[in-house]
Amino acid sequence: MLRAMGGRADVMTRPADGVHQLERKTPVKYLLLIYGNQEKWASIPAAEWPEAIARQDAFNRKYRATGELIGAYGLADEIQARLVRRENGQPAVTDGPYLETKEYIASFYLLDCESEERALQIAADMPFADVDPVEFWPILHEAKPDL
Repeated sequence: MLRAMGGRADVMTRPADGVHQLERKTPVKYLLLIYGNQEKWASIPAAEWPEAIARQDAFNRKYRATGELIGAYGLADEIQARLVRRENGQPAVTDGPYLETKEYIASFYLLDCESEERALQIAADMPFADVDPVEFWPILHEAKPDL
């Protein structure tokens, strides 16, 4: 049985033991999150920034060339984050971020890989993964492109 989910085709198989399994036939997307804060950025000596940026740029080029990195995005500092709600049908904008936290999302990466194993390998290859963890999220579904 073929089943379409979020822009990818999956095949439902039924092995001899009778338990249905979902077999991926097309790439799956994954989200990688990197956290940081001003204290962390300030702790990196100015002389080390060019090498750190060059390592990250090399990572981005490597995985863009394979087609597995769809996008890499750096976010503004937390003082520029906003929360948007609707009150009485009108936008209500307040300062953010929502959670009181020491670190915030500093950047995110969108991958399109043949397997979770491959996406985890790429996450582990992130230049700073030996110092700080990379948060890994499989993407459940995406909106159809014709919407």
